[in-house]
Amino acid sequence: MTLALRLAEQGLYTTQPNPRVGCVIVKNNQIIGQGAHLKAGEPHAEVLALRQADADAVGADVYVTLEPCNHYGRTPPCVDALINAGVNRVVVAMQDPNPLVAGNGIKRLQAQGMQVDTGLMESEAFTLNPGFISRMTYGRPYVRSKVAASLDGRTALNNGKSLWITGECARQDVQHWRAQSCAIITGIGTVLADNPSMNVRLENVSRQPLRVIVDSHLQTPVDCKMLNAELTQASPVIIAYANDVNNKADSLGSTSSKTTGAEMLHLPDAYGLVDLYLLLLHLAQRGINEVLLEAGQGLNGAFVQAGLIDEFIFYYAPKLMGNDAKGMFAIPELIEMQQAVDLQILDVRQFGQDIRLRAKPIKTKT
Repeated sequence: MTLALRLAEQGLYTTQPNPRVGCVIVKNNQIIGQGAHLKAGEPHAEVLALRQADADAVGADVYVTLEPCNHYGRTPPCVDALINAGVNRVVVAMQDPNPLVAGNGIKRLQAQGMQVDTGLMESEAFTLNPGFISRMTYGRPYVRSKVAASLDGRTALNNGKSLWITGECARQDVQHWRAQSCAIITGIGTVLADNPSMNVRLENVSRQPLRVIVDSHLQTPVDCKMLNAELTQASPVIIAYANDVNNKADSLGSTSSKTTGAEMLHLPDAYGLVDLYLLLLHLAQRGINEVLLEAGQGLNGAFVQAGLIDEFIFYYAPKLMGNDAKGMFAIPELIEMQQAVDLQILDVRQFGQDIRLRAKPIKTKT
């Protein structure tokens, strides 16, 4: 199963909206087939492993990181392929949260007299597909908030300057988180202050994530880097807004040669701001599994207040920027320690001179 999980990681950047799945087939204590699902519409891991095993699959044991599918999607059910191959036993790391499967694949195999064991390395399998699980279970993507800060928790100078707080090694690591995300969300404050591109800058990356600007009052400049025509062809842009008092929506959303061609999404809440929960629901409906939030203290704070962050990725640089510099999260003043957001630290490691700390809220609203 460890090998199956490693195989599944081959699809870390490419399988969206599908889950990452690996499969290993064993007979007489020998591996006779292995496979990984790499891209939606292409063969699933079980099918690739069965092709490699060929006729030797009869009577073999199959180790798969996710319950085999039992429905027709872009490809036929993997359950049928396993039954037709005559395998003896299937070991499943975790049940598929997709309502179209959700235990039915296991039941189909058992109905054919196969031995099915579940739960082997289940937590590792969960870790492999947090976005797919979140989308299928809660109807929204898994949201990671990435924050680069000084050791005293400051993300930008008071004048807005923030390039660069962290070093090259940490910034390169961020590119991997972007690559495995289906969408990157940023705020209008970051667009105006930094004019970022928010694309993946890694070699041999075949898929660029969707990019989303949260811009309640439509202040996005038509000539900003995120709306560069060459970039938007590979990585489309959505501008989520609440009101358009200056009538900019047409110029930002038109596909004519003189304008940007961004997709405009009108999602006002009761306060005249973008409804972040509805934004995530919309992204889930588009098959978005994992979101990377790269924003300033305003949008980060709004996500925290709404309970919509599933994981934090903090990059701490060995710098002190002072009390007047900008913080990580703009949230109302807390008056009791019980109001603080408690975190569980998942991982700490060093990149160059910078420290990366990953943490999860202990109590996350859904």
